[in-house]
Amino acid sequence: MPQFVESLLSWLTTGGVKIAVAFLIMLVSFPIINRISKSIINSFEKKNYDKTIGKTLSYLIKIGGKVIVLCCLLGYLGIDTAGISALIATLGVGIGLAVQGSLANFAGGVLIILTRPFKVDDFIEAQGVSGVVEDIHIIYTIVRTLDNKVISLPNGALANGTIINYSTKDTRRVDLTFSVSYESDYKKAIKILSELADRHELVLKDPEPFCRISEHADSAIKLTLRVWCDAADYWDVYFDLLEQVKESFDKENIVIPFNQLDVHINNK
Repeated sequence: MPQFVESLLSWLTTGGVKIAVAFLIMLVSFPIINRISKSIINSFEKKNYDKTIGKTLSYLIKIGGKVIVLCCLLGYLGIDTAGISALIATLGVGIGLAVQGSLANFAGGVLIILTRPFKVDDFIEAQGVSGVVEDIHIIYTIVRTLDNKVISLPNGALANGTIINYSTKDTRRVDLTFSVSYESDYKKAIKILSELADRHELVLKDPEPFCRISEHADSAIKLTLRVWCDAADYWDVYFDLLEQVKESFDKENIVIPFNQLDVHINNK
């Protein structure tokens, strides 16, 4: 028993102290790393830098910093890190074979970050989903739809598919098509559409609005109205013009026809 107590005390004064010091270093270093990671995001937001780069750097520093601290502590405790590295490499090969899809998503995430087809807060359409990009992780991209659903898109499919970014340019074109009866005065209808576009305060004067006949359909003449506006005003202009055109057409007796079929009966 005295020999056991003596061995225990000897270990506590050597290995035990090292473990206590290592644990203390973890308790101090991990919060510091988290604080540095958070400060990077806050710095990017305050200076209006790209949030995507800020969040990616923050994530890499947070994970990489903790891994480096752990590796250093293992060496300090006298644990052979070469053997652990070999074990991790072996496990990595096995896990890599089992999660090829995730590796494809990882590669897609790296490609998205490097090529920058979109960034955080952009409104995009991809993989049958449209919404605002809330975050870009290394595996998934988080998108919030207009009806406030949060969707995680795998970066592998996203990087290899078609992406429509509605936020890249400052302006957008609103395309509207209206049906006018063949009996109505189409020139008068074009004049009404042009005047409504000119009067709308959100419609840009340059490029100027465009309105012409675009099709002679079965039951109506199709008139196409194209106007430009700031990207943020797209839906306001879209809905305003739809409502104003209906009111103006009704007031000026411009008929908006419905689909109809003329049937001629032969009594022979």
